[in-house]
Amino acid sequence: MYLAHLRLLTSKLGKKASRNLGAIHLEGRDKNRTVILMVEVHEESVYVKHHKAKLVYILSAMRHHAELLRSEGWLVDYVTLDDPENAGSFTGELARAIERHAPKQICVTEAGEWRVKAMLDSWHDRFVVPVTINPDNRFLATHAEFEAWAEGRKQLRMEYFYRNMRCKSGLLMDGNDPAGGQWNYDAENRKPANRDTAIPRPLHFTPDPITRDVMHLVTAHFSDHIGSMDSFGFAVTRADALKQQTHFLDHVLARFGDYQDAMLTDEPFLWHSILSPYINSGLLDPVELCKEVEQRYRDGNIPLNAAEGFVRQIIGWREYVRGIYWLAGPDYVRRNELGATRPLPSFYWTGQTDMHCMSQAIGQTLEYAYAHHIQRLMITGNFALLIGVEPQEVHQWYLAVYADAYEWVELPNTLGMGQFADGGMLASKPYAASGAYINRMSDYCRTCRYDVKSKTGPDACPFNSLYWDFIARNEAKLRGNSRMAMPYKNWERMSATDKSALQRQATKFLETLG
Repeated sequence: MYLAHLRLLTSKLGKKASRNLGAIHLEGRDKNRTVILMVEVHEESVYVKHHKAKLVYILSAMRHHAELLRSEGWLVDYVTLDDPENAGSFTGELARAIERHAPKQICVTEAGEWRVKAMLDSWHDRFVVPVTINPDNRFLATHAEFEAWAEGRKQLRMEYFYRNMRCKSGLLMDGNDPAGGQWNYDAENRKPANRDTAIPRPLHFTPDPITRDVMHLVTAHFSDHIGSMDSFGFAVTRADALKQQTHFLDHVLARFGDYQDAMLTDEPFLWHSILSPYINSGLLDPVELCKEVEQRYRDGNIPLNAAEGFVRQIIGWREYVRGIYWLAGPDYVRRNELGATRPLPSFYWTGQTDMHCMSQAIGQTLEYAYAHHIQRLMITGNFALLIGVEPQEVHQWYLAVYADAYEWVELPNTLGMGQFADGGMLASKPYAASGAYINRMSDYCRTCRYDVKSKTGPDACPFNSLYWDFIARNEAKLRGNSRMAMPYKNWERMSATDKSALQRQATKFLETLG
């Protein structure tokens, strides 16, 4: 008997609705001699206090998939979180399952993060049953491929890795050349949005009895976790995730490129796909999705900047940050190049702040377990960078609050790109910005209690003085960065009086944070 330990967080749901979790690793298996072990364990729910909606999504998707597997004739041994015999850990539940089934082999998909890898590696010595660790087949690039690409490079820039992935996959390629003659159309993807354009809405999936049972479970066991379940509408089956994918392709994708950096008050979704939770958990196949996007472009239904911008996010950025995560090693999480030590402000857990942009980004995060990449990078991430929050606190917040957040993808984005804590291994410069950027890309500033055009005074936008305080505070480490030359030239041009006023303004604001 084979015992397959399959975990939604790191395993792949098959390419068709009728296929199975970790499908490629189940192919060729005898259904009569295979047990699929699926477990809900306490340690995975609390190593950070995950958003309630994130827990509901993961646990409900697992339960729905178990039912699908059973309907296809697989024997599924499913242990619920509230089972009184539940050991509370993967290793403990595997030990109990070995006693129940006496398997000849344990098969598991490779870990998606370092702490889980350490656990899987320990099984070889802990159990007498042979353990086979299969590769995670949700990615184009293997670990070895990324390491080979990175070897000898002084800078590991995503753009050049992305071009390799385009060539390997053939996506948006015309022979050996990129479609349209350019690799990257990001310059065309920075338009601010306005309310005169009809804004699409993602599909909302009403919780069924299985999901409602999970909601009750989460309420009973994780009442102290962040977030609300009131607006829960995630797809929890592959069939429904595919409906959301089709909705995006048909009604949203054409404007995704133009407005992917835009932000509007009380519009959390805009022209974004809302597919990242399904891609990262395995409900959707990323390469198949990119092929669908390419086909829409080839058929003349969407512009190239939309197709390329989306494909770049998947086979470029997603693959790249995974490569960085594994290349950097388990100590990456402790990096703190800028020596930031401030605690995360309490309003990150409540959304209660007079800064309208922060209130909007955090508020929708609490409600939906979702914010798009610019809100994460240039609002909540930018603010944490400017005030000097300890990077690990920022990391743990992002890991907890977003439904698509798993450490392999979240950590490099947060610690590397958002906080520049790796000193430039991932990003070529800190993504620091004043209120002017927020005003340019959103309507947030129009109804804010603060004045985005003021740098000092009681009504001045905090981002303005905080930006220049960040520039001054980190001059010794950042002045040599060629991409920071202009900010430091502008800082040099300021009078001593203006510099002092900006830094006093920043200090006064920081004192209000505690």
